[in-house]
Amino acid sequence: MIIRRLTLPLLAVLALAGCANGASDDSAGAPAPASATPSSAVPTEKSSASKPAEPGSKTITGTITAGVEPGCLLLDDHLLIIKDAALKPVAKVGASVTATGHAEPGMMTTCQQGTPFVVTTIRAN
Repeated sequence: MIIRRLTLPLLAVLALAGCANGASDDSAGAPAPASATPSSAVPTEKSSASKPAEPGSKTITGTITAGVEPGCLLLDDHLLIIKDAALKPVAKVGASVTATGHAEPGMMTTCQQGTPFVVTTIRAN
């Protein structure tokens, strides 16, 4: 009877301890590193309106390739994270694009390659 009473609380403690230890990466809790030098911002387009680049943003240009996981898009070793649905039609495998945004190395994704790059603007070249 005592074992039954202790089992549930013990499992809960072990589960919480496992979650805390799951973040065993040395950089856990540390701020994400800032890019060494901001690149010169090239005006990019979101739909038809021009939008200035944000401070600390980076501009990358190249051809989009498919990642190993479905739905994962890569550009110059960056995993494209496109949150704005209006920007997604431009981001197709094989498209030559210029994207502006910022890298988020600590971001969790289901894609197994590339440094996550949160896209703020993207245009076809």
